[in-house]
Amino acid sequence: MTKKDYDAIVIGAGFSGLAVLHHLREIGLDTIAIDGADGIGGTWWINRYPGVRTDSEFSYYSFSFSKEVREEWVWTERYPSGQEVLNYLNFVADRLDLRKDIQLGKWVEKAVYDETANRWTLSIKGGETLTAKYLISGMGVLSQPIWPSIPGRETFQGAMVHAARWPEGLDLTGKRVGLIGLGASGIQITPTIAPECGELFVFQRTPNFIVETNNDPVTPEQLQHVREHYDEIFERAANHPFGVDMVPAQHSALEVGPEERDRIFESKWNEGGFHFANECFNDLATNHESSELASEFIRKKIREIVKDPATAELLSPRGYSFNGKRVPTGFKYYDTFNRENVHLIDTKTTPITEFTEKGIRVGDTEYELDVIIAATGFDAMTGTLTNFDIVGRDGVILRDKWSTGIRSNLGISMNGFPNLLLSLGPQTPYSNLPVPIQLGAQWMARAIAFAEKNGVPALEATVESEEWWAAETDRAGKATVMYTEGQKAKAWFFGENVPGKPREFQVYMGGGQVYQQYCRDAEADQYRSFRAAEQHQLAESA
Repeated sequence: MTKKDYDAIVIGAGFSGLAVLHHLREIGLDTIAIDGADGIGGTWWINRYPGVRTDSEFSYYSFSFSKEVREEWVWTERYPSGQEVLNYLNFVADRLDLRKDIQLGKWVEKAVYDETANRWTLSIKGGETLTAKYLISGMGVLSQPIWPSIPGRETFQGAMVHAARWPEGLDLTGKRVGLIGLGASGIQITPTIAPECGELFVFQRTPNFIVETNNDPVTPEQLQHVREHYDEIFERAANHPFGVDMVPAQHSALEVGPEERDRIFESKWNEGGFHFANECFNDLATNHESSELASEFIRKKIREIVKDPATAELLSPRGYSFNGKRVPTGFKYYDTFNRENVHLIDTKTTPITEFTEKGIRVGDTEYELDVIIAATGFDAMTGTLTNFDIVGRDGVILRDKWSTGIRSNLGISMNGFPNLLLSLGPQTPYSNLPVPIQLGAQWMARAIAFAEKNGVPALEATVESEEWWAAETDRAGKATVMYTEGQKAKAWFFGENVPGKPREFQVYMGGGQVYQQYCRDAEADQYRSFRAAEQHQLAESA
């Protein structure tokens, strides 16, 4: 007879799902992780487009809790490819014997809380039901794709693909390819496919500030150093605002002269990637004037790299400053526009009007294409949680609760949804994600162990904690340049890319180390801000 009832069910089998499953098994909970996909990997299983890779270095894009995994896994690239990350996650599942408690191909259609039984019932596509006391979302933040809201999509006679639904065997050799969307996915796809396309048309509405970098092989000496110092590396990342193994800058960009400032910018630009964003100066994310100095440095770099002045100008953001949007890393992105077969099409001045049978129409000009790639992003942070009915106490659906704004305690728990816990939920830190995922899974395991030991009926955010955290998330966000500059740039951090979504900070901008202290404070207070269920029971019995 197939088992249907568990202590805990984790939805998702990526970084979050594996970490939560491992740590809940450690405290003795009968736990399974389920995933609608056919393989382990979560976001990395879903996103398999050409060029997909991390924009964090290998040394802190992994778990620290298993010495065996750390000692035995071999990273080969400074910025691991999507396939390498996928292989790593499968290695974690095998090495920690997690696979026996993972069920794939199970798509959750509905989750309903039964207050009398204090249990969650999950309806699985195909008619199966599963129940558990604790329901944990490990569904990730970048897996619910959004198609562009451009008329005529169904009329295009060629191949149209979304970056997050890349089909196997798609051959772009010699094809006329159009790409829409220049967030991280589009920026990685562009230089990867350009050499094989006959012609590549990149339709750009808003250019990004991209920090270019190199992807060197990992040497045996580097790998050994990381293995010997991993606890220190992880500790530094955990105490960094962005969750990276970097020393935060100590001075404002305004405290040094122009020559010294350019020397520092140049040094960190050459080091590559997030070293520029995190190690140059301490106010590039909080001071508009400093942010604009970084902006002009990058514009200068674009002019140096891109040979055609008109193309360089189109690639240079002008309506907002550095850190107004999430800063992606680039791997020869700007160089790609020196290729004769790559064409940058400005759709801000003249917007795309429609998809046609033959391609894309911009104003009165039709671009005939064989393939259209939509790298148009995701309903980030909340999309996976609102895509199906999660029904809490009194029949309230989470999607409806959040219809006028996100309410949670630390992005982990919501009032009215007892024992529903989120890994990497909305209002959790803007960060290199494996760090808050691991720390969050460990915190969650300790919280559940406390509840089980002390007879706490359910972990459930109090209304007061939700209002406090909403106010703190708003306060922290407004202290950054993203508040003003992100509005200009239509940053997804506000939910700007999803029609009808409430405009608010989707992530906590106050720093990962600050967030973790709040989590430790809640634990030291015996999780009182997560014990609304006790108050509810008292009110019911009164």
